[in-house]
Amino acid sequence: MTPDSFSDGGRYLDADAAIAHGLWLRAEGADILDVGGESTRPGAERVAPRTEQERVLPVIQALTEAGARVSVDTMNASTARAAVAAGARYVNDVSGGLADPDMLPAIAESGAEAIIGHWRGPSADMYARAQYDDVVRDVLGELTERVAAAAEAGIPPGRLVVDPGIGFGKKGGQNWEALRALPRIVGLGHRVLVGASRKRFLAEALATDGTTDDPNVTTARRDLATAVTSVLSAQAGAWGVRVHDVAATRDALRIADLWKGEGRWTTSTRSR
Repeated sequence: MTPDSFSDGGRYLDADAAIAHGLWLRAEGADILDVGGESTRPGAERVAPRTEQERVLPVIQALTEAGARVSVDTMNASTARAAVAAGARYVNDVSGGLADPDMLPAIAESGAEAIIGHWRGPSADMYARAQYDDVVRDVLGELTERVAAAAEAGIPPGRLVVDPGIGFGKKGGQNWEALRALPRIVGLGHRVLVGASRKRFLAEALATDGTTDDPNVTTARRDLATAVTSVLSAQAGAWGVRVHDVAATRDALRIADLWKGEGRWTTSTRSR
């Protein structure tokens, strides 16, 4: 619910449009609806918590009343508290509690599930911090520090989800290294969420010149790449994937399950 998100900024800024879109995503098969009022695209500036709350709280309340499980995407403790009071069951903080020192205690007190991301600084200059001695080792170490901080704040392990922060403070191939390390991230012992949907590194991978400006790399192609990434993430042990196109990812996951013999095959017949 922002005017400047990298993929669909402005389309769902209006509360009624956002509620309708959320219900449509749920009908498409989304298990959790993630509602955010502040863009975290590269270069984005922070917004005031009051503005963020004016955007998201009516939507969270409406979706919750409709029976949806809702996550609030925020880096502000005050917004997290208000969102949980409005019905959110998850607090998705891409900064892992680093942007607001009150965040982890606020989640602990609220009883909500905590999704903490790997993060190295604000979106305004996130790529300035994309310097690693060893991407996998550094991400694992920094996530472990955030897990310890969550425990110290009073969040029990069963309420914790970790996110390797794909696209956050990571350039091109650094994201692929982090994704290839998913089994090691899962090995930390917590549920793992992967948010790769439509991101820049996928466009770079698909472009003929390795940039994000190739007009042939359409949203549909990014969604297909996202669906493939979702299947590979699930096979690596991920608990969840955060996507824009729910149907494409659910279809891809169903086919992968059938391939492994784990899905349910159905046929239809027609009487003559």
